[in-house]
Amino acid sequence: MTVNDDHISGAENLLINCADLKTGDTLLIVSENPDLGWYDGKTADFVADHARKMGVELSKVDVGSPENVRCPKLHNMIENHDCTIFFSRIGDQDRFSHPKPGTRSIMCYIRDMDMLASPFGTAHYRAIREFKETIDKILCSADNIEISCPLGTHFCGSDISDKIDEPEDVGVLRFPLGVPAPTPAGGFSGRIIMDRYLAPTGSKVYDPPYLKLEQPIFAEVEMGRITEFKGPENTVNKVKEHYKRVSDQFGIDPAVVHSWHAGIHPGCDYRVPESDNPDRWSNTVFCQPEYVHFHTCGDYAPGEISCTLPDHSIKIDGVSLWQNGQLLPHLHSQTKACLNKWPVLQELFNYSAG
Repeated sequence: MTVNDDHISGAENLLINCADLKTGDTLLIVSENPDLGWYDGKTADFVADHARKMGVELSKVDVGSPENVRCPKLHNMIENHDCTIFFSRIGDQDRFSHPKPGTRSIMCYIRDMDMLASPFGTAHYRAIREFKETIDKILCSADNIEISCPLGTHFCGSDISDKIDEPEDVGVLRFPLGVPAPTPAGGFSGRIIMDRYLAPTGSKVYDPPYLKLEQPIFAEVEMGRITEFKGPENTVNKVKEHYKRVSDQFGIDPAVVHSWHAGIHPGCDYRVPESDNPDRWSNTVFCQPEYVHFHTCGDYAPGEISCTLPDHSIKIDGVSLWQNGQLLPHLHSQTKACLNKWPVLQELFNYSAG
C-alpha cells in the first residue's frame, strides 16, 4: 500500500491530538499478532515509525490473544512509559481501569491502514471528544429516554437526571472516540430484541465467545434486570444456557442490564460481514451510529455479554437524537452548536452551518 497524507494525518491525530505526545516522551506500543485477524500489524509499525520521527522514545512489544490473567511484565512496562497505545484487545480489557498517575493509556480501534486514513482515523480527536462530551450532557440531563427498533425493541427510562450524577466513563482513553459514556440502565424497563448473535464485550475471555441466534427473541427487562426471555423455546433455552455458562465462569449476576450506548462516529464504516467473526464485528461496529449496544451479564460496565441492535431510534425527552440508525445532531441546540464550531463535524454529518 502507498502511504499518503491521510495516513500521516491519522497517525498524528492519534499521537498528537489524542496522546498529546511530545519530543522526549516515552511511548510503548502494544501490537497484537496480525495472524489473529484483528489488527494488520502494519498500522502499529507505521504509527511507531512516525512517533520516532517526532522524537518520541519508542518501545514496542508484540502480544498474542487476550487472557483473563494479566501479564506482570507487560504491566510493569506500561507503568514505566509516559504513554501506552494498544493495537491489541488487551487494552480493551483494561479500559475501565485507571493508569498510574502521570501516565496515560490509549485503546486504539484502528484495525488497518485503510481505517487509519479514513475519516474514522483522521477526524480531529478533540472535535470528536467535544461532540461526545456534548452528547453525554444531553443524556445526563434527560428526564426521559426511549429506545426502539424496527424489530420491536421498546426500552424506556424516566427521571434519568436523578440517576446519573456524572457519566461513567473509562480510565483508558479510546481512539477514535466512538460512543458516549455508558448510560446506566438501572432505571430502564421494557423489552430488547436479541437477534443474530450475542457477543462478548472485550472485558474477559470465554469460550465459545459468541452465541448464534437462529431466531430473534425478546429480553423482558424491569428496572435494569432481565426478568424473562420470550420467543422460540429452542433459542430461549440456548440463550439461558449461554448466560448461565458465562455468569457461572466469572461469578456474576446474569440478569443485569448494566448500561447502554449508541455509536456517534459516522467515519466508522466497517463493512466486514458479521458472520466472518461476530466477536470482532461487534467490537468494531459499536462506533457506528447505525448501532446501539447493551452491556448485560454483570453489574459493571461493560458486562460480559453484548447485545447489538441496528437501525434503532432514540428519543431524548420526545426529540429524536438517533432515528432509524442515523444520528441527528442538528435537532438539538447543544450538538448543533458543536457542529457549527467544528467544520470537520459538519463534513462528517453532511451538514452546512447556517
